[in-house]
Amino acid sequence: MYISQNCIRHHLFKDHSYDLHYANSNNLLRVLNSITGLIRGYVVPASQYKRTSPLLLEDFIEQKGNANFEQFSSYSVEEIENPDGTKDYKRGENSIFSKTTYGDTEYLAYGSISIEQLQFISLDRKFDRATMPERDGEGNNIAKAMQEFIKSIDPDRNPKAEFHTNYVRGGTIFEEGERGILLDNEAIDILVKETLRMIEELSIRQAKGYMYVDNLLVDYNDSNKMMRIKRNSAGINEEPKSPYAIYFYAK
Repeated sequence: MYISQNCIRHHLFKDHSYDLHYANSNNLLRVLNSITGLIRGYVVPASQYKRTSPLLLEDFIEQKGNANFEQFSSYSVEEIENPDGTKDYKRGENSIFSKTTYGDTEYLAYGSISIEQLQFISLDRKFDRATMPERDGEGNNIAKAMQEFIKSIDPDRNPKAEFHTNYVRGGTIFEEGERGILLDNEAIDILVKETLRMIEELSIRQAKGYMYVDNLLVDYNDSNKMMRIKRNSAGINEEPKSPYAIYFYAK
């Protein structure tokens, strides 16, 4: 048995479950400046404005296997009256059905937050990943609004969101950039910590069952191995050893 990552994401961001039904080109700033906009991601089909989620989650896989399988059958009895007035009984249709129930359960799952996708917010249609419309002169206002939203999550810190007309991905050949907003180390850390808090406090109650997160182990992965925590939990960094990597620069 497992809980799908789609189900987990739905409950993780359930406060905004239906907000995207009302998203359009005129109100995308409100969507972008939210946990849904910055972490969950979104697509507006009519305009193709979108934000790729930096959060990857795997299915939650059940570990204990305390399943109970039961099979049931039932049949009906049909009464038949004979010509002489006597009665006979005939067995009617049969039905067979089964059900599986679980006792105590325990789930294990892995996830990852992509710092590259988290730190850069494109406002440019050049590479088909613009998050919202941006006219000349509006970029700085969008960045300021985003900075204020991130600071509202942790008022004691001073995050920065900076707009530039040409952010280039490091390592590219032609250094062709995009208009967009880059988050600094402080802003990234606030969003990472907030995402971890939401996962740690996740609980789901549905039908006759429920689940909640009991333990969260974090690896601040500074290697080139994806999901390093899967292979050896003893060789992880539970606290950051260095600032988050910066994948874009202004040119």
